[in-house]
Amino acid sequence: MVRINGENLDVAGKTVSDYLNSAGYDLMRVAVELNDDIVHKAQYADTIFKEGDCVEIVSFVGGG
Repeated sequence: MVRINGENLDVAGKTVSDYLNSAGYDLMRVAVELNDDIVHKAQYADTIFKEGDCVEIVSFVGGG
């Protein structure tokens, strides 16, 4: 299991980009922290979730 935003999910073995796309995130409007380190957008396709990882995903929204 991988803990994403406080929820345990069975996504070990998926890449960050695979998960974000399947969950409906806009890749240009999120920041991903994996085990207390920021994942650069250029690394989303190469970064694979492992059992026990802790992930925080933050979406940016515009407002006025």
